[in-house]
Amino acid sequence: MTGNGLFARAMGAGFERILRRIDTGLERGAIDGTLPDGTRRMLGGRGPGPTAIVKLNSWHALVRLARSGSVGWYKAWEQGEWESPDPVPLFDLFVRNRKGLGSTARASGISRLVNAALHFLRRNSRSGARRNIGFHYDLGNDFYSAWLDETMTYSSALFAEPLSTREHLCDAQQRKMEHIADRLQLCEGASVLEIGCGWGAMSRHLAQEKGAQVTAITLSEEQKKHTEQLRGNLPIDYRLIDYRDVEGQFDAIASVEMVEAVGRQYWPAYLDAIVARLKSGGRAALQYISIADDVFESYANSADFIQTYIFPGGMLLSESRFRKLAEERGLKWQDQHDFGLHYAETLRRWRASFDKAVEDGGLPQGFDSYFVRLWRFYLMYCEGGFRGGGINVSQVTLIKQ
Repeated sequence: MTGNGLFARAMGAGFERILRRIDTGLERGAIDGTLPDGTRRMLGGRGPGPTAIVKLNSWHALVRLARSGSVGWYKAWEQGEWESPDPVPLFDLFVRNRKGLGSTARASGISRLVNAALHFLRRNSRSGARRNIGFHYDLGNDFYSAWLDETMTYSSALFAEPLSTREHLCDAQQRKMEHIADRLQLCEGASVLEIGCGWGAMSRHLAQEKGAQVTAITLSEEQKKHTEQLRGNLPIDYRLIDYRDVEGQFDAIASVEMVEAVGRQYWPAYLDAIVARLKSGGRAALQYISIADDVFESYANSADFIQTYIFPGGMLLSESRFRKLAEERGLKWQDQHDFGLHYAETLRRWRASFDKAVEDGGLPQGFDSYFVRLWRFYLMYCEGGFRGGGINVSQVTLIKQ
């Protein structure tokens, strides 16, 4: 529908209310918008922050946003109902102004209930976790190798400060792994459990650089296949197993951005596994993604774009809630380090590599234009979230007392 249609005239007052709510909620930054009837509208602009350029091609985009939040906003983008030369600042603004915007950009009514119900059906029971991990990570090693760096590391890098676009992503990923390893204070021959080993870069680092005996687990068949091809003679036991089913005890545990795949319902089980698998005095080094506590409950009571289309069963941490559970189990929370903007830079690098792979025909066959657009949206959406500050990435050491 265009701005001159019957639908637009009938719903005009409703659209104006949505625009006013967005305008009022934008305490920092602005949206330079062009409406479906061709008129230009500046929203916000009362405080420092990015300016997003948005062209609204159909009023339906606002209807989708009001009903289904980020899920609806993605559907509107896919349908061409809105466009932007760079959507990252817009996603940044939504997160940066989350308090002022309130529920304006979140799912409501029946859409919220439907999204939440579908997310519940994808919860991470043992069978559910395997399906959910397979949905995302078993897209294929050829797919991920087309745009990740040489280490095949699919988690935030840790760049030198101040952040520079000149530092190679591979070097920043190696620095991240070294920081995780340093937290474990390993002696030669120490036993280490890695929960969620990805494509094996962390486990190889621990075995090769620290002399550790590593048991590394994953639920992705594609990842396990890749890790075993690169293991060589290193003392690493790669296993296709759920973290809840591991036996024995270890001197240390490493887990990098795996807990986001656990789900709130299973945080206690995840922490119970860490306690059970650690020897007394043992150390666990975690890297995790969290969402601001001020929006956690509304986030947890629905399902956003990421949970619906990218990571079924996923759930970002509420740091305060997760920390409380850890400390109740006798795990000392120590040396937390936050570096959210490093993830924004990592995502920017990934998107550039992804776009180049698409342009050069480097993606494997079978990934159509719909999939490519979906993943570009995903990478931009995540980058904006970290730039806006409502999403963070952190490292922490947990010590079994």
